[in-house]
Amino acid sequence: MASPDTSQMSGAGPQTGALITPTQCEIHPPLIDIKPLNYVFDVGRAMSIWPLTFGLACCAIEMMSVSMARWDMARFGAEVFRPSARQADLMLVAGTVTKKFAPLVKRLYEQMPAPKYVLAMGNCAISGGPFKFEGNYSVLEGVDQIVPVDVYVPGCPPRPEALLEGIFAIQKKLVGCRFWPEPQAVAEKGADK
Repeated sequence: MASPDTSQMSGAGPQTGALITPTQCEIHPPLIDIKPLNYVFDVGRAMSIWPLTFGLACCAIEMMSVSMARWDMARFGAEVFRPSARQADLMLVAGTVTKKFAPLVKRLYEQMPAPKYVLAMGNCAISGGPFKFEGNYSVLEGVDQIVPVDVYVPGCPPRPEALLEGIFAIQKKLVGCRFWPEPQAVAEKGADK
């Protein structure tokens, strides 16, 4: 019995030259461009962001905690984590992206309907994190090499408050204004002397 050809089973498809080619994103202008109506649609989109359930490493724990009672991202319109890329409009890349998994990340991004946004969460997703060193052969040094990233949330792992600020930045990108109050700096004890 002959063994099956596994060259096309990895999900990467045929590749030429570079390991992974960046996705080409072409956005078509709307058929009918009525500014007040588009603004209403953009506010609706900003207040109902549906993130893709997509945790790759330890940052996913912080992503899950944002949806729990203490931070409750449902108050800000981003509670419905979708299991399918075809239902999501925000990809939260939370964790390390390996070169073996990169074609699947690109495929998920391409399956998302437009308008779509990407938030890179954590140092591993932004730059490779502690896995970035000379001779590294398996970790992608930043998810922005394969998909366009709209917002970066640094940290190892970033706090839930930082992820909420990243979601607010996506909302601001959609509408052009911030709906929620700016965070206030907390003064340390004895700092006022």
